[in-house]
Amino acid sequence: MDKMSYKEAGVDIDAGNALVEAIKPAVKSTFTKDVIGGIGSFAGAYALPKGFKEPIILAATDGVGTKLKLAIDSGKLDSVGIDLVAMCVNDLICSFATPLFFLDYYATGKLEVEEAKRVIEGIAEGCRQSECALIGGETAEMPGMYSKKDFDLAGFSVGIAEKKETNRLAHVKEGNLLIALPSSGVHSNGFSLVRKVLFEKLEMSFDEEFDGKPLIDTLLAPTRIYVKTFKSLKEKINALAHITGGGLVENLPRILPENLRAVVDTSKIKTLPIFDFLGKYVEKEDMFRTFNMGVGMVLVVDPDNAVEVLEHSDGYIIGELKPGERGVTLF
Repeated sequence: MDKMSYKEAGVDIDAGNALVEAIKPAVKSTFTKDVIGGIGSFAGAYALPKGFKEPIILAATDGVGTKLKLAIDSGKLDSVGIDLVAMCVNDLICSFATPLFFLDYYATGKLEVEEAKRVIEGIAEGCRQSECALIGGETAEMPGMYSKKDFDLAGFSVGIAEKKETNRLAHVKEGNLLIALPSSGVHSNGFSLVRKVLFEKLEMSFDEEFDGKPLIDTLLAPTRIYVKTFKSLKEKINALAHITGGGLVENLPRILPENLRAVVDTSKIKTLPIFDFLGKYVEKEDMFRTFNMGVGMVLVVDPDNAVEVLEHSDGYIIGELKPGERGVTLF
């Protein structure tokens, strides 16, 4: 009986090693002064920044969802890595944590070095935008688990904050204003519904023109990263809500005390053309429970701080906090 190699079983160790070499420049471009060591260790190492009185570590993990399917099917792989980082670091800042470092997990049926490189370069770009370091990751080649073209992504980010700053409920008060920061598009939630409407019901194509460019480019616009805005306005913000799955309806209550209600004037929301189009085929209630509707992050601010926040961001007011049962009123 002939003996078999690992490569014949579908796992190419040489390809894995080639990928590590190929991504080194992108990974190193994310390193900060607190990164210890280089690439290839059994674990990433990071020195805790100084200057904190009572530092605590926070962590967030996420994926890209079925947006990844569109990236794979279209062959446009350069931006899903940005999405991956964004979904994690945007959650971290809602706890007033500054992202420190990021790790990724890339699993595939057959490792294609050039495709994987494009994905990881996107992750590195997301880290640069977040001012955090990509200090480690795992690439798993698993034939039989995934078909040859398919792969999956997961990400893990760690941040640091002062313990006393993480409880934002104490800062949220009646009369606080809700300032919306625009999204860059659908971001990374709701793509099962997007795919169902656009490609099954309407039988549209990736190359079909939409809003002056191919439809697929609109759909794959990378999730906006709000870390730098948070850092620059931190002292003027009472709380933040990342508007992901569940939309405004389910994410705003996460930052509210029991006795306050978010009242949102939907006529003030600067919806994007893709949401206007999808809204022709999806009930309004489902739209607001599924999509960000053009709002990627909501800042809760004192009225006295609103002018400065608006002057130093692209945000705009969509509502305020009023007495009532915790929840959201859309009108």
